[in-house]
Amino acid sequence: MNKILDFIAENPMAAVVAGGEIGFWVAIVAGLVARYLFKLKRTSIVLLLLTPVIDLVVLVATVIDLQNGAKANFVHGLAAVYLGFSVVFGHSMIKWADVRFAHRFAGGPPPPPKPRGRAKTRAEWHDWFKCVLACGLAAGVLLLLIAMVGDTEQVDPLWGWLPRLGVVTAIWFATGPLWQELSPKDDDRVKEGARR
Repeated sequence: MNKILDFIAENPMAAVVAGGEIGFWVAIVAGLVARYLFKLKRTSIVLLLLTPVIDLVVLVATVIDLQNGAKANFVHGLAAVYLGFSVVFGHSMIKWADVRFAHRFAGGPPPPPKPRGRAKTRAEWHDWFKCVLACGLAAGVLLLLIAMVGDTEQVDPLWGWLPRLGVVTAIWFATGPLWQELSPKDDDRVKEGARR
């Protein structure tokens, strides 16, 4: 526990990023609880609208920290990546949670089944394009931070995040759409069985 506290003391941005992630999920759960358990629709909307505000707070804290002379480190880059993925995937995560909350607590329809066959392939491509967009947004934020600070030595570690984003998109591609494209499809198996 002391090591964690020491790390946070040395890297206060780690607490901001962790707090942002925790706050994101707390806002979602609180919003859905307000909507489905307490029937407070307006309160629910306000709580769910806090999620982009939390992203903005993480970004502003990162900018302030760097402009106050902090040497960029892994956590500053992580803040940019968090922002990119939160903006791009945030809505779909809220929608995913909303469907399950509505089903569990408000008699809503059950969540749709996981896609199979060609639909699964299309879903994998869709998610991978979202990953590319999230990484592109994160790269844009990183470049903006680098340009705003301007001191090459201070922001040098942020450049290391750009190839990491490339690695993330490559791994996602290989384990997502490419894997799905190369795997036999359920609907292809059904056709093969029908021929026999």
